Parts: sequence; C-alpha cells; structure tokens
Amino acid sequence: MKPIQIEVFSSPDCDRCSKVFDIVTAVVRDYGDDVAWRNVNVIAELDYAVELGVISMPSIAIDGDLVFTSHPSARKLRDEIDARLRQEI
Repeated sequence: MKPIQIEVFSSPDCDRCSKVFDIVTAVVRDYGDDVAWRNVNVIAELDYAVELGVISMPSIAIDGDLVFTSHPSARKLRDEIDARLRQEI
C-alpha cells in the first residue's frame, strides 16, 4: 500500500505554519509508514500551489487534493487520514 501523502503549503515568514508543522508531525508519527508529509514552499512551488487552488497559508493537501485551507485541529487531520486509510482497505 502506497503511503498517504500530506503536503503542507507554507511561506517562509508564516507564523501559523509552524503550529501546523507541529500538529502534522505529531499526527503523522502515529501512522508510521502509512503516512508521509512534506513542506511545500509556495514561493518555490507557486505553479503547483496555484494548480491545487491554494490561496492562503497554511493549507494542506492530501494525496493531491486540497483538504484544509486553514489551520486544522489534530482531530480533524486524524479523521481525514483515517477515512482515507479505510478507503484503501
């Protein structure tokens, strides 16, 4: 099974983004190899961010779908990951 890919869209000066990084890191740790994540710098990858519809930071895409356009709670992120993992079974 291919891991679920989480992408956090941020900019270098985004204070809220560091809080999201903390949440994502903690949540992803609980899933082991089933979930991976990366930070997407919107300045460096502007075309990709625009393609997904990112208009604010932080935003989170999961498996290429823009899911959160603001700071999600750990519970909401877990719920979304759990739903996607159930679909893959």
